[in-house]
Amino acid sequence: MNYILFDGPVRNNLLPFTFTRPVADIRIGILTIREKWEKYLGNTTTTITEDYLSEKYPMVEMEENVLINASLLPTKMLVDLIIDLKENEAIFQGEEVIAFFTKDTQREVDFSSYKTIDFEDAIVRVVNTWDIFEKNGEALQADFDLITAGRESAPISATNRVIHPENIFLEEGAKVEYSILNASDGPIYLGKHAEIWEGAMVRGAFALCEHAVVKMGAKIYGATTVGPHGKICGEISNSVIFGYSSKGHEGYLGNAVIGEWCNIGADSNNSNLKNNYAKVRLWNYASESFEQTGLQFCGLMMGDHSKTAINTMLNTGTVVGVNVNIYVPGFPRNFIPSFSWGGATGFSTYLPEKAFETAKVMMARRQVEFNDVEARILEHVFELTKKWRNY
Repeated sequence: MNYILFDGPVRNNLLPFTFTRPVADIRIGILTIREKWEKYLGNTTTTITEDYLSEKYPMVEMEENVLINASLLPTKMLVDLIIDLKENEAIFQGEEVIAFFTKDTQREVDFSSYKTIDFEDAIVRVVNTWDIFEKNGEALQADFDLITAGRESAPISATNRVIHPENIFLEEGAKVEYSILNASDGPIYLGKHAEIWEGAMVRGAFALCEHAVVKMGAKIYGATTVGPHGKICGEISNSVIFGYSSKGHEGYLGNAVIGEWCNIGADSNNSNLKNNYAKVRLWNYASESFEQTGLQFCGLMMGDHSKTAINTMLNTGTVVGVNVNIYVPGFPRNFIPSFSWGGATGFSTYLPEKAFETAKVMMARRQVEFNDVEARILEHVFELTKKWRNY
């Protein structure tokens, strides 16, 4: 069977992260949404997404296809229903389509001729950017159970102080020494060749994906996730950091989502709580306005390839686009469009040629090539976001 993950109507609510990836490739918990589905299905998936992303994330069509809403996280019960789908059958929860079997991959489907199956069990939906950190604990526990079932952790060094070691799992090559690991409130997972340096204090739930590093003296609680090849230090609370990004020094990051290839400069801090304790509003690309999140705690949303200089201060509920460079003192505005360069005193356009030079150097340090496909995606994002760069 051919399984295709489609973005669905929530894609625009998940910008800036979906400027550069399909919904399926958002990381929440330990795994990306795609990786979760592939583990449950025991099969690879392809993608229906925006045309400009399809070169990197292609859709493969076969004679028989099951299309799955990528904003939903899988469960065993749901996956069993999907595997059993027959032609012209669809699974719904309320008015929302979860999955359907078709011999056609058209984006607009007339479900009036379909046999519908109602799925009434609880399911985690990633509908807004803040869901990524807000629902990270639930997703992390589910991933931990899925990944570690029937397996034995690599040994945990006796130099550590450990609470609830049965909730801690180290993959092959993972290292942690002279640190405090408290898994009372959630699991702690270290991917292959991940490493926690001496003196770190970690309270679960926490996931450190493969080849990622926690530096000395870090204070982590959450639930928090660090993607592959990430590097962190300082104080981090309830945040999701996608792969290849660094927050390698002191400073606070809380209730935040950081895309790939980002760098948070030393002593940069984000606020996650307003002084008047009011609920936080966040920039919404779909409505082009600030909208209520309903959350009292909400920090920073930062798209891929964006960076802060040392001592950067970010207000509660700040949205930073793709390829943004923030480098001057003071609090910048709380919506910074993609390809912007500057800070509190003002911004100018960060031209793609300059941004790409930085990306090539940064990615080469991790033995990853910045290729023409990446350049074309980012050039398209530059054009898409031009209307907001009205400094």
